[in-house]
Amino acid sequence: MTDVVTMLERASPNFDERRCRKPVDMVVLHYTGMQTAAAALDRLTDAEAKVSAHYVVDEDGTITRLVAEEARAWHAGVAFWRGIRDVNARSIGIELVNPGHEFGYRPFPEAQIAALLPLLQQIKTRHSIPAAGFIGHSDVAPQRKEDPGELFPWARLAQAGFGLWPSPEFRPSPHAPELRPGMKSGAVVDLQVALDRIGYGIEGSGIYDPLTETVVRAFQRHWRPARIDGIADPETTSLIHHIAQRA
Repeated sequence: MTDVVTMLERASPNFDERRCRKPVDMVVLHYTGMQTAAAALDRLTDAEAKVSAHYVVDEDGTITRLVAEEARAWHAGVAFWRGIRDVNARSIGIELVNPGHEFGYRPFPEAQIAALLPLLQQIKTRHSIPAAGFIGHSDVAPQRKEDPGELFPWARLAQAGFGLWPSPEFRPSPHAPELRPGMKSGAVVDLQVALDRIGYGIEGSGIYDPLTETVVRAFQRHWRPARIDGIADPETTSLIHHIAQRA
């Protein structure tokens, strides 16, 4: 039985039509990155700000709908995922109230995640979104964004069917190399190809350039939050290839 999701309504003027003929197949998760929920809601409904999301989930579990799912909310900005450049046209955007890295980043409360999960289930059912379609803002815009960040409980979401996660049998390969910025090798090409397969916009140049470092850091923020340094140590390298195989 699906949990009943109750919510408040506060219409944002910041939306337009989904002009893409492809169906919605992504949910992009954000944090608000503002000092209060009220400030975030004010900004997301301010016509001059030109930003919005479909839903905002407060720390106490209150959900506010700002934009109808049929419309294109303005949440992802300049973004890319799995060949999609207009991420807004293909996604539902959800903002989780959290001050973010600038104002005192903190764990997401139980009440907030408990409210988020049934909302995700209803969205997944309505749009037939695959597990791989639940991603973070830092995944689709790694050069600009860090949210929802390393404290977000991606493993818990994946257990509920929202997002990819390593299998219980995953172990780092004893043959995995450590790859660092500035290196040039076939192993770097393999790493870049695997990151591209997951969804990140990166080409297999074979050069561990600044973009590769940034994308590795974004991957770590999502899948290996204990280490976020942009260096593909053997465990990060193994994880990247493992997630690519599941994508």
